[in-house]
Amino acid sequence: MKKIVLRTLRLLLGYLVSSIGVVIIINTNLGLCPWDVLDHGIAKVGNISRGKSHIAVGAMLLVANGVLGERLGWGTIGGMVFVGIFMDFLMGNNLIPIFESIFLRFLMLFIGLFIIGIGTYLYIGVGLGAGPRDGIMVALTRKTHKSVCVVRGFIEVTVLAIGYFLGGFVGIGTVITAFATGCFIQLAFKMFKFDVKKVKPRFIDDDIRALKRKFDERRRQKRKL
Repeated sequence: MKKIVLRTLRLLLGYLVSSIGVVIIINTNLGLCPWDVLDHGIAKVGNISRGKSHIAVGAMLLVANGVLGERLGWGTIGGMVFVGIFMDFLMGNNLIPIFESIFLRFLMLFIGLFIIGIGTYLYIGVGLGAGPRDGIMVALTRKTHKSVCVVRGFIEVTVLAIGYFLGGFVGIGTVITAFATGCFIQLAFKMFKFDVKKVKPRFIDDDIRALKRKFDERRRQKRKL
């Protein structure tokens, strides 16, 4: 039970840290991250909050993850829901500062990217499945045997193009994050000596089967009594 609680806390911490990094980049007003450009475009088209748009995109990506062979983990569901909730909480309460200085804004941009890298490591390393967005990265990294930096860069540029045509806000910071996010995530992985291709996550269907076995075993024991 203690192990489960610690893994859950680390999972939530990873979501929170990632959300802080995303909101820091949003508050630089240098341009959104590519995924946030997509979220922003959908939010404008659908007249919903950024957090809700984030959740909606995550739900659609579950299908894409399935096509790429990524099974559904508790971390996948959590990433779809909690990052959006944390984003709305941080932005709604103005918990991340906004700076006027262009130097500080660029500094915050790179700090935000680094924080996203740490958050990604924290929650993927738990082994409960990657979030819908990072699940695409993990699946393509395994299938193509390319580096996280290259795979994530390809994904970010593709998402950026879609978000731009939906009316999402694009700036110089968007271009930087499109090419640098994967490199910062790879940097965090190297710092913690973490190889994403070697992760063997526990999936929801694993837990369902385990619960079914326990239920069947108890039922057999009752019959013997």
